[in-house]
Amino acid sequence: MKILNIKNCLILLFVISGISCKKEDDKPSNNIKNTIQTNVQSGTWRITKFIDSDSDETHEFNGYQFTFKSSGVLNANDGVNNIDGVWNITSSNSDDDSSKDLDFNIYFNSSNQFEEINDDWDIISNSDVKIELIDISGGNGGTDYLTFEKN
Repeated sequence: MKILNIKNCLILLFVISGISCKKEDDKPSNNIKNTIQTNVQSGTWRITKFIDSDSDETHEFNGYQFTFKSSGVLNANDGVNNIDGVWNITSSNSDDDSSKDLDFNIYFNSSNQFEEINDDWDIISNSDVKIELIDISGGNGGTDYLTFEKN
């Protein structure tokens, strides 16, 4: 009987420890996620830097304004072309630093220049007027950079 009680106590202790650690670990990244979502949903944005494996391709997005809608729709519009994609921020849980546990996901379902920014980007930095993203390719090891700045 004592063995059963000790076993139950250990299980209970493990469950309580896991719950308290999880809440502690998730809270900072949730706050950062909410801040980033609030910032990008405010106003329109433009791409000021897109480096694709050492090749500067920023010019491909000249004239486009991006709107990050709360519904998850990402709209790109240059006054003539109006293209919708999707965006969201998800937890990646890959680092000890909770600010790096977030992926900024972008996906356009079209075969145009926007498919080049389809990715689960890591967030380098963010503010209410600028968000800098990075992606290191697992295949060829190339590094891509994407920066949005508020208009």
